[in-house]
Amino acid sequence: MISRALTKLMAAMAAVILAPIATGQSEDVPRTEYGHPDLQGTYTFRTITPLNRPRELEHLEVLTEEQAAEWEEFELRRQNRDLIIDSVGGAGYPPGVISYNNFWYERGENTVADRRTSLIYDPPNGRTPQANVAGRERRQAYQQMIFASAGPEGRTTVDRCITGFVGGPPMIPGSYNNNMQIVQTESHVMILNEMVHSARIIRLDSEHHTKQLKWEGDSIGHWEDDTLVIHTQHWYHDYNLRGMSDQAVVEERIRRIDDSTLEYDFTVSDPLSWDESWSARFPLRESADPVYEYACHEGNHGLVGILAGWRRYESMGFNGDGSPRSQTTGEVETEEN
Repeated sequence: MISRALTKLMAAMAAVILAPIATGQSEDVPRTEYGHPDLQGTYTFRTITPLNRPRELEHLEVLTEEQAAEWEEFELRRQNRDLIIDSVGGAGYPPGVISYNNFWYERGENTVADRRTSLIYDPPNGRTPQANVAGRERRQAYQQMIFASAGPEGRTTVDRCITGFVGGPPMIPGSYNNNMQIVQTESHVMILNEMVHSARIIRLDSEHHTKQLKWEGDSIGHWEDDTLVIHTQHWYHDYNLRGMSDQAVVEERIRRIDDSTLEYDFTVSDPLSWDESWSARFPLRESADPVYEYACHEGNHGLVGILAGWRRYESMGFNGDGSPRSQTTGEVETEEN
């Protein structure tokens, strides 16, 4: 009898001691009424740290405080649209819209807190892997479609205001509209991205749906301790943002690291684009401002002008990008490449 009681007491003590270890949950993390970690709020993910490690910094994984300050000053000047001469730099250097003055940009002024030289941390060189054969062939076909611009469907999803190049998934900081909101219910998480006003509904479910494919893929989520893990696959089209195919799989991980900051970590796997996966990480910092409507008026009105200009060039004996008509293929710089 004493032995049985002692066994029960030891089991109860073990349960108390091991429970926090088994669940991996922290009592310090705020929780929703459903017991899930509360990630809700509006956030900004702007930063001047680039996705890919710049060639001039390829020998540096992390900057010193002095180097980071110098890099920030250099990049802010290099990317200042008011200081770029169109005939010298053009719309593709640095990335952005040449006709917007610098007032409209919110690319961020600082590197990430740990002063990494790239948001990508895997592969170790801090850069997306080289595209494989299937990826290169698909991109060439896509570029030819853009080059020809035979109709609205021949333009990018950004031109058409269908998807935004920072909204994802995965989300990746860009020149502007790096703002988002998270809302949680017992069975769903909603991520609203300012860019193209995209509201992604993530089911806390174990099965993907394929009945109706979405531009942003089908997202399901679950909790691993205090981390929200989102798994996205089954894309509508075969050329997604970042060059992914419709067979890509994106895993996003979001967790709270302090009262005003979340950590966003993602991994992209796509055998029809790259022979290896790649991962990046950056903070989502709490914002006092709401997410405003992104009306995307350029796509509603500008698309007619884009296609009319293309046809005008063709009538003058040029391709749509102004190159000689004898040149039948080419690459057109877009926000998506």
